[in-house]
Amino acid sequence: MEIKSVSIIGAGQMGSGIAQVFAGADYEVRLYDISKEAIDKGIANITKTLDRAIGKSLITEDDKNRTLKNISPVNSLQDCGAVDLVIEAATERETIKHAIFEDILPHIGKNTILTSNTSSISITRLASRTDRPERFMGLHFMNPVPIMQLVELIRGIATDEETYLSVEAVVEKIGKTSSTAEDFPAFIVNRILMPMINEAIYTLYEGVGNVKSIDTSLKLGANHPMGPLELADFIGLDTCLAIMNVLHEGLADTKYRPCPLLTKYVEAGWLGRKTKRGFYDYRGEFPVPTR
Repeated sequence: MEIKSVSIIGAGQMGSGIAQVFAGADYEVRLYDISKEAIDKGIANITKTLDRAIGKSLITEDDKNRTLKNISPVNSLQDCGAVDLVIEAATERETIKHAIFEDILPHIGKNTILTSNTSSISITRLASRTDRPERFMGLHFMNPVPIMQLVELIRGIATDEETYLSVEAVVEKIGKTSSTAEDFPAFIVNRILMPMINEAIYTLYEGVGNVKSIDTSLKLGANHPMGPLELADFIGLDTCLAIMNVLHEGLADTKYRPCPLLTKYVEAGWLGRKTKRGFYDYRGEFPVPTR
């Protein structure tokens, strides 16, 4: 099946980034969120990213205009249905994802492929609540989507080969590289990355080092482009906690127990860059460690 039209459900950081790369590859893109303000913010973020790319001579003004022209903001899930591919990119909460797929099912065609950008939740379980588990799979982009090259492809237990090959071809067409992951908690990237971040938070929690020393040690000692606490703030501490909970509950191994300090930050509403405070305080001119 050749895919030409795509609906992105969720216009946040991930959804808007996904919309941008598909529109830039000349797909017909519909972008939906629960509020017009969220959609407007998503389009504004795409425009800002494209302007930065123009400033770096990576694209032209014509490329920007073409990309934006390929994106159609829509006001309801019903408007998202008449497409070849649906990508759910909502909050990392399983109940929300189930509700989205339940609400969109009456409006999609019999051949429409459903995918989720979930970073950790069972694809098999999400698919089982739809009428097409064989045409359902995980399509996990990395953040920031326009820059990061990798896309994880996750088969559910019922995903058929035609669906997998169709989505794999789409990833190639948008200029990304795919890796295949089995449907186990957090897949490949987050199965490895999140325990490292969680261990860095334990290192902070136990007083082995402060925020600055931990991040500097990993940047200079392991050649990481970002320190683990800086990266956690970039991802969102609520997302990090959600993934660690999925790992802990799904694999029943104490090594995946979320650090109590991570839980405390989330309870305080200090979620990282998006709330201006996390392991760093972003309210001033430069980020300042909070510990």
